[in-house]
Amino acid sequence: MQPFIRFATKDDAPAIIGLIQGLANFEKASDQVVITADDLVRDGFGTNPKFWCYVAEIPGEIETEIVGMALFYPRYSTWKGPTIHLEDLMVQEEFRGQGVGTALYRSVLTFARERKVRRVNWEVLDWNTPAIEFYVKSGAEILKHWHVVSMDDQALEAYLES
Repeated sequence: MQPFIRFATKDDAPAIIGLIQGLANFEKASDQVVITADDLVRDGFGTNPKFWCYVAEIPGEIETEIVGMALFYPRYSTWKGPTIHLEDLMVQEEFRGQGVGTALYRSVLTFARERKVRRVNWEVLDWNTPAIEFYVKSGAEILKHWHVVSMDDQALEAYLES
């Protein structure tokens, strides 16, 4: 069954949150999600969206069902110029291996090519072997000499108050 890929709308926010929570559960970080559907609507579907999102739909018994999503946003590289960061690509477990993730991935990369960005970046957990193999097979390079650095709001506040 071929998924239908389309840009998300604000009405998709609850389904997107469900997928985000599913991804957090898969990554063994279920308690880390603090964003809400209202946050997604505010940040992604107003006059100045902070991100774009594709959703993957398949026909259900009564209506279509959103079974995957790819959320991404613009960045700027001092070396390359315009780039895109793929924040999350998620497919419900029961629909993996059926081309849904590939269709979402190709949609993001097509979006990047149409906008002439020079690089697309994302992170993958070192234990997510199927994803790593998929990315490498597609021509992506896993940058082993770089470390992802992250500072959450509590650490930011503590540092600035020190």
